[in-house]
Amino acid sequence: MITKRIIPCLDVKDGRVVKGVNFQKLGDVASPVELARYYSENGADELVFYDITTSAEGRGLFTEILTETARTVFIPLTVGGGINTTEDFDRVLKCGADKVSVNSGAIRDPSLVGKAARLYGDQCVVLSVDVKRVDGVFRIFAKGGRENTGMEAIEWIRRCVGDGAGEVVVNSMDTDGVKQGFDLELLEKVCGAVQVPVIASGGAGKIEDFITLFKTLPGVDAGLAASIFHFGEVAINDLKEEMRKNGIPARIQR
Repeated sequence: MITKRIIPCLDVKDGRVVKGVNFQKLGDVASPVELARYYSENGADELVFYDITTSAEGRGLFTEILTETARTVFIPLTVGGGINTTEDFDRVLKCGADKVSVNSGAIRDPSLVGKAARLYGDQCVVLSVDVKRVDGVFRIFAKGGRENTGMEAIEWIRRCVGDGAGEVVVNSMDTDGVKQGFDLELLEKVCGAVQVPVIASGGAGKIEDFITLFKTLPGVDAGLAASIFHFGEVAINDLKEEMRKNGIPARIQR
């Protein structure tokens, strides 16, 4: 079994890391630069940096904060928020990102994933999807979860991977911030639809949620979370030790 990755997520608004519940009631957490440095030094396999209001506010991502954050980490960094063109990919990569995450930009321009993959390689293009059940159907939401696109989620994911997305971050809006476990039903459908790495996001509340995720769905490559790491509820190295005890391969930082 391939080593499973543990990925903290920095949701950044107005230059600060924030966290909410079901994409609402955002509260201030910390400086993204300080938090990124902490995670880089304390067992994180990768880091995700989302400027969560760029799409809704129609502006570009905070370049200065991103550049400073990238300088502080020595693990792969994925960056998203306000990625609407290949020029945005280029700018973010030049700031120090290893991978670029696209969500609303791909919905507005479905050719973006393919164009970026041809320019920078599939491994650089991460499709991020915000998914919520609407009348029993998994639907894609845009603009930080504010807008229901009406698109069926699994078909959209399959299409974007076919166009060249090399990885998929699946964020369940139904479980986001609730801390009752990952959305296993949704993740199982995504894993069955694509052959690229799938990252589970939304719902982690304790170490056991990650154990359940990887044991139930061995096709999931990584678990992503925010508040349980930000507020010290789970230490990443403690989580990885428990994974190892349960036969789930993890990179342990000594």
